Amino acid sequence: MATITKKELIDRITKKTQCKHITVKEIVQQFLDEIAAELAKNNRLEFRDFGVFEVKERAARTAQNPKTLEKVQVPAKRTVRTVKFKMGRVMRERMNAKGAKV
Repeated sequence: MATITKKELIDRITKKTQCKHITVKEIVQQFLDEIAAELAKNNRLEFRDFGVFEVKERAARTAQNPKTLEKVQVPAKRTVRTVKFKMGRVMRERMNAKGAKV
């Protein structure tokens, strides 16, 4: 499995669209910034057929202090690792296609 960087994606888009590299770079960065900003506001982002990004909240729970064995209530919270991506129909079909080139 290969890792594709943002720079590589920008280079591909630049080549396919014949747009200036700096323009594509600014658009891609603005797109990513907008996704991050909306997720920070706890909004759900839906891209039809591609997928959905949404922030998940870790449920409130009861924990225990290991030193004192005292029970402690831990409130619900959003964490860095709780952005969920759910694939859309077209994305799922592409991922499930055997030997299909995208």
